[in-house]
Amino acid sequence: MKSIKIGLLGLGNVGYGTFSVLQRNQEEIKRRAGRGIEVVAVAVRDVARAEALVAGACKVVNDPAVLVNDPEIDIVVELIGGYDLSKTLVLQAIANGKHVVTANKALLAVHGNEIFAAAQEKGVMVAFEAAVAGGIPIIKALREGLTANRIEWVAGIINGTTNFILSEMRDKGLDFATVLKQAQELGYAEADPTFDIEGVDAAHKATIMSAIAFGIPVQFDKAYVEGISNLNAIDIRYAEQLGYRIKLLGITRRATVDGQEGIELRVHPTLIPAKRLIANVEGAMNAVLVHGDAVGASLYSGRGAGAEPTASSVIADLVDITRLATADPEHRVPHLAFQPNAMANIAILPMSEITTSYYLRMHVADQPGVLADLTRILADRGISIDAMLQKEPAEGETHTDIIMLTHQTQEKNVTAAIEKMQSLDSVQGVVTKIRLENLS
Repeated sequence: MKSIKIGLLGLGNVGYGTFSVLQRNQEEIKRRAGRGIEVVAVAVRDVARAEALVAGACKVVNDPAVLVNDPEIDIVVELIGGYDLSKTLVLQAIANGKHVVTANKALLAVHGNEIFAAAQEKGVMVAFEAAVAGGIPIIKALREGLTANRIEWVAGIINGTTNFILSEMRDKGLDFATVLKQAQELGYAEADPTFDIEGVDAAHKATIMSAIAFGIPVQFDKAYVEGISNLNAIDIRYAEQLGYRIKLLGITRRATVDGQEGIELRVHPTLIPAKRLIANVEGAMNAVLVHGDAVGASLYSGRGAGAEPTASSVIADLVDITRLATADPEHRVPHLAFQPNAMANIAILPMSEITTSYYLRMHVADQPGVLADLTRILADRGISIDAMLQKEPAEGETHTDIIMLTHQTQEKNVTAAIEKMQSLDSVQGVVTKIRLENLS
């Protein structure tokens, strides 16, 4: 049987990793796929560099449209990133009847609905295992391995840069700015780290997982996104004393508000009990915890970035498409796990309506009655306290920290309570709020 012909858009770290692993493991891959998978063309800006890397193994062009329109190519692998050019190329490849593999989580989170609809109409596949959590096969787990389950919630450490920063802040007691600089020097963070540290990258990935878990359209514009740039090292230390660790989590969950079903879709720093396995995932590693009604909780952990881990997922998609290329399109696994005509129209909840627990830190005057005032404000809004930590003021100081962990309540209740607390003369500065998830 003739080989499947592949065209690579981009030969950066992941592109070259994909090329290298395909070359190195071609016999093993052929045994699994049933036929060869051969890279026949690469589209890049720097032709000379690419020609040196591929050493004559395939042709190199500098115009990606040439590759997308090449009738010899069966599958286009999009690894250039971004929104606009990648969207144009992917849609053109689909229009030409080519299957597509992409690692572009931003593209799918923003334009996925349009891309999947075009692929469905044309009878081709769009595979994207590498778009979420690098080498961890979480898309296949959600879309196929857990297909018998009603998924209740998904929570993941899905950005290695922020996990590295938080791990270093906790282990070494360093502040955010110091560790960010270190992460940039080590190559974990980009020169402009905004997408990572402000939670945007994680929100792209959480949006994709939410769509697959619950059979809803991708809706990145409705995700709540909060990063770690304002996180204080002292809160990491206090969380540790209370038995928790702080991670940047992408969370999506079924919820019922006023009798109506909704979906939570949020990314933010989160306290997790230190005894949870996911709380002990350190450094640049990723982990995703999925709760299904039949299987309970299952954890998927590994390297969430890097050339060959991501290439591993790209090639897994290539093998899947190779196996299914001749199958009836109606009997392939749907892009978002559920049949396109059976997608649900469940609303993404506004952040004010979500329910969780909270860590609150207040810097208050060391005087009688302050604690009673704070607890009364919480009680007035139906918020009960689960644990509390009150620090002794330093010598010569007139203010100290009080830390409270609440039981579950709606976000709008906590927001109103904090506004009232900050109006007290005894409370200095802003009240720090960090959400808490037990993940049990």
